[in-house]
Amino acid sequence: MREFPGRSRRVLVVDDCPDTTESLRLLLGVWGHEVRTASDGPTALALALLFRPDVVLLDIGLPQMDGYEVARRLRRLLGLQDACVVALTGFGQEQDYLRSRAAGFDHHLLKPCDLAGLERLLEAQTLQPVG
Repeated sequence: MREFPGRSRRVLVVDDCPDTTESLRLLLGVWGHEVRTASDGPTALALALLFRPDVVLLDIGLPQMDGYEVARRLRRLLGLQDACVVALTGFGQEQDYLRSRAAGFDHHLLKPCDLAGLERLLEAQTLQPVG
């Protein structure tokens, strides 16, 4: 694992598990990214407006507002339509992938997260959907 000189991203991590958000915050920081965290949908949306993330790592099973709704609302926020929104979730059935795509997610990663895959995603020249 290494830093990404010249490719630092603003990353918003949204998960209601404090261990997950803290672990990702630390790891992404070591990789050289600027990271903010939120534990629920309303907080994530408010923070996204201020922080303007390049990438949002978003759990689907959130309190108050699920990740599908957060993704839909992120896509409507001015200036965030082009952010790369990644589901980082334990929901891995075919219907979950279809729902995430319909809600506006660009990628769907399963927990526990494949760190090499996440690293490749963040390192990519473009954060557009793959395939």
